[in-house]
Amino acid sequence: MKRFYLLLFSSAAAFTLSACGGSEETEGDGGDLEEEVVVGEEEDDATDLTFWTFEGLHTALFEEAAESWNEENPDDPITLTAEVYPFDQMHNNLLLSLQSGSGAPDLADIEISQFANYLEGDIQLEDMNDQVEPVIDDMVEERLDIYAEDGNYYGIPSHVGLTVMFYNEEIMDEAGVDIDSIETWDDYIEAGEQVVSETDATMTTVEGDEHFTFWPLISQRGSDYFDEDGNVILDNDVNVETLQFIYDLVHEHEIAEITPGGNHHSEDYYGFMNDGGAASLMMPIWYMGPFVDHMEDLAGKMEIRPLPVWEEGGNRTAGMGGTGTVVTNQSEDPELAKEFLAHAKLSQEGNINLWRIMGFDPPRHDVWEMDEMREENEYYDYFHDDLFDYLLEIQDEVEDINITPDIPDMQNEIHTNVMHNVLRGETHTPEEALEEAAETIRQGGAAQ
Repeated sequence: MKRFYLLLFSSAAAFTLSACGGSEETEGDGGDLEEEVVVGEEEDDATDLTFWTFEGLHTALFEEAAESWNEENPDDPITLTAEVYPFDQMHNNLLLSLQSGSGAPDLADIEISQFANYLEGDIQLEDMNDQVEPVIDDMVEERLDIYAEDGNYYGIPSHVGLTVMFYNEEIMDEAGVDIDSIETWDDYIEAGEQVVSETDATMTTVEGDEHFTFWPLISQRGSDYFDEDGNVILDNDVNVETLQFIYDLVHEHEIAEITPGGNHHSEDYYGFMNDGGAASLMMPIWYMGPFVDHMEDLAGKMEIRPLPVWEEGGNRTAGMGGTGTVVTNQSEDPELAKEFLAHAKLSQEGNINLWRIMGFDPPRHDVWEMDEMREENEYYDYFHDDLFDYLLEIQDEVEDINITPDIPDMQNEIHTNVMHNVLRGETHTPEEALEEAAETIRQGGAAQ
């Protein structure tokens, strides 16, 4: 079990590949290679490194990292082959290849909900301590702790993933609401009632088949699915009250709708939001990607602010999403692979690229105020240039989250039963739904 800021970045598969030239798309057949990017094949005496990922967008970061590595290290060049596979197949094949002792790549992305599987028994990953320890004071250390075991760091994070409120200022202005006057969730409800009264939009949407409405809110309040010892606390009072709050947004206050398509990564939702269907949305900061890629008509209209607080002095954010990159013990040159990974994701340059290329809030906090982070890019063009001013305000207001091997089953319960039964079917009260799901996990796994 590990405490961590964020989870389940698998939803980022909705992002589209933004890599530069050099990529070759390969038709997949159920579980085949979906895309391949090769960098440095023209280099003489280059060391071959292979990188597996489940997200095409990540290849853009590693493509640029390989190019800059070869420029800076002409005596030690690499040829990097980045391969994109379907989420389940990549994780299953990686685990099997590590357990069997053959067939694993040099480097791989592991989504955070899967990471505990790779830290059981004899760990088949290289520790990154020599690369992490020199820069640890410049990092959000809790993000590194996600991928650590017994004092060894095995995975390198991709972002902090602060959860924020995205406001459509055009709709808010039409409703006569100043977004900076919204400080508490009571203020938010009052503003939502004004939006519904004065415009054709709803205030927000809540996920009926996913967790990105429920989990950030309980985390913001200092709660979780599990406690520090791995015990299920899903059905505690805070979580019941929070799910009741979400239900009331939809059915009592009538300022929210269940997300078209069931979650915030569906084509139905993108179209709804792009057409001005909702005045606001709570999601992690990495959700800027879907806005830019799928909701082009909202460019220049969206503003980002901290979350409303539950009580004075409370947290104004929560953390969601996460992927750690590892070096496997099957790499023929593990030291080179580790140095390259550090170059790609631990260096200042690499962390600036996490923002510049992918729109992520980088885990090295020392780059957040650097001039390079303020250079014009597509995210500033879309969301305005004061983004990091607000992120700097809330970066220390993230609660730890406890991860256990039961996280995938717990999420399945949330997705398939809890949110549906409470919000859509209204067959269960929040207390009944959470107690039922909690007991299912306590008895050994999610219902099928």
